Amino acid sequence: MSAAAERPLLFLDIDGPLIPFGSPDPPPPLATADGGNPLLTRLDPTLGARLLALGCSLVWATTWMEEANEAVAPRLGLPRLPVLDWPEADEPGLRGLHWKTRPLVEWADGRPFVWVDDEIGPVDRQWVFAAHPGPALLHRVDPATGLQDSDFRTLTDWLAALGRPS
Repeated sequence: MSAAAERPLLFLDIDGPLIPFGSPDPPPPLATADGGNPLLTRLDPTLGARLLALGCSLVWATTWMEEANEAVAPRLGLPRLPVLDWPEADEPGLRGLHWKTRPLVEWADGRPFVWVDDEIGPVDRQWVFAAHPGPALLHRVDPATGLQDSDFRTLTDWLAALGRPS
């Protein structure tokens, strides 16, 4: 299958987009009843179905690494997803370029992709525009609220413009 015929990739961060930092509730206890990460209680279990409905190939792009499949995916009703490997050490690079940007573009290998994260900046957008030959949407999510209806509208509209209705 050619890169153009494959489903777009959706690189997904956890902290911020799926686990919002802002919460009207008091801080969670140091551990959940099952001994897990207390921030997991902030996950919205409906997000998994909404992400799957976008019709993209989902890839974890998070420092949670494989723990994303063990702790987060089941709570969202997601299958095991590929996990993007990160470089061992920070390579010297363009000032302001997020350390995830280059590995994302390498993984995409020309395929259309969406990157959902709360740390995307202008340098990342410029670098991807210059280095990635395919369409790309770098979508910054407000880390205080996480993924919202307006974010899903943006993703859906962009995918529809690619000719891939979700």
